Amino acid sequence: MQIGESFVGEGTNAAHVNTVLGERTGPVGTAWAEALATPSSGHAPFVVVGRPGVGAVPPTLFVNKASITGDRHGELTWGAAQAGVARGVARAVAEGTIEPAHCADLVVIAAVWVNPAAFDDEAVFENNTEATLHALRNGRAGLPTVDEAVAAGLEPFNPFFRPGPGSSSPSGKRSL
Repeated sequence: MQIGESFVGEGTNAAHVNTVLGERTGPVGTAWAEALATPSSGHAPFVVVGRPGVGAVPPTLFVNKASITGDRHGELTWGAAQAGVARGVARAVAEGTIEPAHCADLVVIAAVWVNPAAFDDEAVFENNTEATLHALRNGRAGLPTVDEAVAAGLEPFNPFFRPGPGSSSPSGKRSL
């Protein structure tokens, strides 16, 4: 099982993609089928297609992390973001990050964040392409390393939060 993560872009059109790549006959395949068969309110996992009737290879399940908030958000999720995921997976196969000879034995789960305030189809498409490809590359490479993850965890920030001055230091003591 390969687990990857990537965040690409800025602002409301950025993409955050988590990927899980694994064997169809293993736990990833089981999770893939269960997720497809058990949609919930606002979240309807679906099979990614490169174009209607042509599914991604390896089969890729798109799981939206944000509940669909309206027609435009749905269009961006099912349109531009899905197309970006399809292209990212295809590029990963074309470059050998996912070995073409093993595609028949594998499945991908892509958990994808599309901001309800996103507005730019092309930016959403490009950012999801790059985020999917980078997540798959990171999964294959086993990234981040333990040292990278610990360093990031000791001084965390993300697009929605950055600790301010005076936040706890890595030792757990408040800075003065």
